[in-house]
Amino acid sequence: MMEKTKKFLAGLAVLIGSAIGAGVLGIPYVASKAGFLVGVGYILLIGSIIFVVNLYLGEIILRTKGKHQLGGYAAKYLGKKGRFFMNFAIAFLVYAAIVAYTFGIAESFSFLFFGDSSYSILIGVVFAMFMSTLLWRGLKALKRFEKWGVGIVLVLLGLIIILFAGKISFDNLVGFNSNYLFLPFGVVLFSLLSVTAIPEVNLVLKKDKKLMKKILILGSLIPIIFYILFAFVVVGFKGGSTPEIATLTLGPVFVVLGILAMFTSYLALGNALLDNFIYDYKYSKKKSWFLTAIIPIFLFLIIKMFSFFSFTKILSIGGVVSGGIIAVLVLLMIGKAKKKGDRKPEYKIPVNWFVIGLLSLIFLLGVVREVWVALR
Repeated sequence: MMEKTKKFLAGLAVLIGSAIGAGVLGIPYVASKAGFLVGVGYILLIGSIIFVVNLYLGEIILRTKGKHQLGGYAAKYLGKKGRFFMNFAIAFLVYAAIVAYTFGIAESFSFLFFGDSSYSILIGVVFAMFMSTLLWRGLKALKRFEKWGVGIVLVLLGLIIILFAGKISFDNLVGFNSNYLFLPFGVVLFSLLSVTAIPEVNLVLKKDKKLMKKILILGSLIPIIFYILFAFVVVGFKGGSTPEIATLTLGPVFVVLGILAMFTSYLALGNALLDNFIYDYKYSKKKSWFLTAIIPIFLFLIIKMFSFFSFTKILSIGGVVSGGIIAVLVLLMIGKAKKKGDRKPEYKIPVNWFVIGLLSLIFLLGVVREVWVALR
């Protein structure tokens, strides 16, 4: 019983840790722009969709023998093209996240030491070079620090609620701005997206597959509650003056906590992408390191020097493009897995093709809109 409890908590931590990360720093900003209630609506809507997608992916995994990552499941049920699009979406998501974390950490350090973002480019490059050194040395043991990310963010929320709850103005929580009505979609999707962690949950559970459904249910619901509470406190306190990186307005302690959360997420994602290039693409360590650690530095410089995208815009593009593609591929896989799966799953979710078609259409329209807006 104790062993099952440990596996359950470990699997739950993996799933929650993938959903609650630095992406939460952008939610209060988009919620303050569109309107708090609009932001809550997006969190509930997208959270419900991700909830369904997570359960479908869990069933796909339980119907499949062997150990696979998302690309492997896509290859088995959708062929080479499915694997290509899945790997593209994962790589795009990780690049967007790494650049966003570099952006956020650079802004945070510059604000912390100099009171503004004047030195953010220099700090961003120095930080990214430091991270490239860690990735080159292959410090896999540092992955354990990812577990701290969940604790850091939960502590952050607890402290914010305690310190700022009495300062909330309900006038900041009413009304909406139609000009920003669609702004929260990508950021919320980025923040709630946790499908990439479900294969890891499967590895953690080993033979105790019956725990999968309960983990997916709780692990999908807890981030929804977290984000609503976090946005409620920050938007209620700051209103329309909420910055893109929410912790910048709450004081030095919270800025440091935000930096730590982004650091652990950066390290975990960087190691994951490095391993993907080495083991799935069979690239050399040097080439894999260059693609993982150096390319994002150039992307960061281009974005910062030419002011292409803001912090939340990077999250939005990464969430909509990658999240949309991954979710649609999962929805396409479930029907085939029910027919071609090679083991009996521990739970089954009925397939409603109308719902699957509707969800796929929502994601595809989101992708098209985000790309259209970015290119205008």
